[in-house]
Amino acid sequence: MMNADTVNARERIPDSCCFVIFGVTGDLAHRLVIPALYNLEESGLLPEKFCIVGVTRTETQSKTLKADLMKGLEKHATRPVKQEIADKLFGCLTSIHADPGDPKSVEGLKVQLEKARKDKGITNHLFYLAVPPGAFKPISEMLGAAGLLKEKDDAWRRLVIEKPFGTDLQSAKQLNADLLKLADEHQLYRIDHYLGKETVQNILVLRFANGMFEPIWNRNHIDHVQITVSETIDVGTRGSFYEQTGALRDMVPNHLFQLMALVAMEPPSRFDAHSVRSEKGEALAAIQTQTEAEALKNSVRGQYLAGRIGDRQVGYYRQTKDVSPDSVVETYAALKLTIDNWRWAGVPFYLRTGKALAAKRTEVAIRFKQAPFSMFRTTEVERLSQNYLVIGIEPTEGIMLQFNTKVPGPQVTIDGVEMKFKYKDYFKASPNTGYETLIYDCMIGDNILFQRADGVEAGWAAVQPFLNAWKKAGGKGLAMYQAGTDGPEEAHELLERDGRRWRAIDGE
Repeated sequence: MMNADTVNARERIPDSCCFVIFGVTGDLAHRLVIPALYNLEESGLLPEKFCIVGVTRTETQSKTLKADLMKGLEKHATRPVKQEIADKLFGCLTSIHADPGDPKSVEGLKVQLEKARKDKGITNHLFYLAVPPGAFKPISEMLGAAGLLKEKDDAWRRLVIEKPFGTDLQSAKQLNADLLKLADEHQLYRIDHYLGKETVQNILVLRFANGMFEPIWNRNHIDHVQITVSETIDVGTRGSFYEQTGALRDMVPNHLFQLMALVAMEPPSRFDAHSVRSEKGEALAAIQTQTEAEALKNSVRGQYLAGRIGDRQVGYYRQTKDVSPDSVVETYAALKLTIDNWRWAGVPFYLRTGKALAAKRTEVAIRFKQAPFSMFRTTEVERLSQNYLVIGIEPTEGIMLQFNTKVPGPQVTIDGVEMKFKYKDYFKASPNTGYETLIYDCMIGDNILFQRADGVEAGWAAVQPFLNAWKKAGGKGLAMYQAGTDGPEEAHELLERDGRRWRAIDGE
């Protein structure tokens, strides 16, 4: 893992490599991959012997592709674009036509990679699949059939795959099986951009590098955990995609479960990829499997109605382009999960995510058990504020601790106060896309931040009962909520019946 601002003694320059991008003309490459590569180049973290091969499905001149990517960089860059840096980055770019439907078309890619070997001595290849999920398997099979995934003569081959990794447990298992026929597990990098965020990575440091937290990180001291990923954006132009996916598939098995795994995992024996990923996988595998009846009881699915978010009017989801007028696809999901192990027995984990909500917020909130109240019974104190440790990821990266203290004055009055740490107040960091760390780790071969097959399958196994139960229920139980609110009332009832409540998503 790295900070993309400076090169220090602990950051090594990656091996020389060809960075092959499938889907180079698409939105993901323009918004995130190319800007991240630019930031790495500016920070001196790309190898001197480096080239980009953009793979297109139609014949495209390299000059045309460079101009297109330059426009995208100027639009989506997180930092001012310096022409000399951009020229260096795009100076090594070549456009190649290859289509999985035409096996012979891969010959052009093989010729270009061989040219890089002869001209620059580059023998390592990283294949980045910035493509829709349906293209993962055919592209991988095309590369495998051409022998481009085979490692030999100390040259490495790595395959980077974007989410969603499968649409349910069965499809995830099948995709894993298909890919593992073509490449070894150490070659596969299942990428989740949430894990590139500094605050997410800092969960491990917060837990395991501070003696004040690890001793109380268990069922004896923690009442419950809330994980929230709320978005103000609506489905917009992605109606066709969302009708096939929904909030649960889109966010829970990847983003939310990665956060949950970091909070719940046991301490790894060492800070390396195998140890960390093994403990994360064990935490997800320990999520208690629910029956379909339990899944219905311990979940809420919602769909947004028309409403206003700030100064923007949002339309009814069912009136979105490419959305069925009687759609029962959820745009909001809330779950209650438990982890069946010694550390977390009896501690509920509440997860929620949704679109068209009141505020954009991603956070992990750990609620500690209330201290005994009896000693204050002769004072003016009527209640104690809740004790929370909140790890903020978006929009503000930081950590907040909420605790009780005495209000100044002659009487003993207690009130809750907050201590806040914000990254921007302590560390100077250049704006980035969140992909810099992940792409850098791909190039140096550090897969600590990437999901392993067992972790992916454990996540899908945990949500499969909810998928099954919701499918059978159809429109029954689908809750409606107005855009610009914090979700359906039924989501509040999910916690209220346990004597708890959600943290407000529109607060600081």
